[in-house]
Amino acid sequence: MRTRPLLAILLRQFYLYRGSPPRVLSLFAWVAIDIVLWGFITRYLNTVASPGFNFVPALLGAVLLWDFFTRVMHGVTMAFFEDVWSRNFLNIFGSPISVAEYVTGLVLSSIASSAVGLLAMLILAGAVFRFDLFAYGVVAMPSLAVLFLFGIALGIMASALVMRLGPSAEWFIWPIPALISPFAGVFYPLDVLPQWMQLVARCLPPAYVFENLRRLVKGEAVSPAQLLLGTVLSIAYILVGCWIFTQTYRTVVRTGLIARYSAESVG
Repeated sequence: MRTRPLLAILLRQFYLYRGSPPRVLSLFAWVAIDIVLWGFITRYLNTVASPGFNFVPALLGAVLLWDFFTRVMHGVTMAFFEDVWSRNFLNIFGSPISVAEYVTGLVLSSIASSAVGLLAMLILAGAVFRFDLFAYGVVAMPSLAVLFLFGIALGIMASALVMRLGPSAEWFIWPIPALISPFAGVFYPLDVLPQWMQLVARCLPPAYVFENLRRLVKGEAVSPAQLLLGTVLSIAYILVGCWIFTQTYRTVVRTGLIARYSAESVG
């Protein structure tokens, strides 16, 4: 895999952000709103709950991690959408860049944007609500890794969906994190869910992250095996996502849909 095409994709994203203050603001605005809103909710719950239980790591930590996952997924899809909105899609694949290099470039763009968002969340949560993500200990980094990998996988799959159905399909993409969150058990244990939802949850890597974080908050031992399973599932989803993206690209090239890619639909 060549380095120059990857750097070119990153450089294009850098120029887009440098020339557009609203894009830069979007990296901070929504995460700041979530942190402030849930931070004050946890502060209120601490005043009415039984002494000895701290809602900040239980709820605010869950919000921060879920926002990080959302930023990672949207980081991939937004980098892809920029090429769609600017009608640059044909130019990209008319160049010598390979599909693997293009997808890797999207992932690198997501790493950059999600890192900025995560840093902003950590600073705000720490300064205002005294929340320290690394108070979770050694579980913090594996948890971030699982959510990051799964976010990348969903971002690649979502980009493939838009490539196949057209730009109008982007409205299917934005609510995906919200649709997944009830199954992932972000704010509650999985055993409160109906049996069929628990079965779905076991197929989602974030469910293992939040179950272990709740154990940690309650003073119980975490399960390294579950975190490892979440990591393996996330890697498997990435492989499936890359396969779907590659097959979709071949389909739109073979059928000629890529040549008719417009701002409305390719159907």
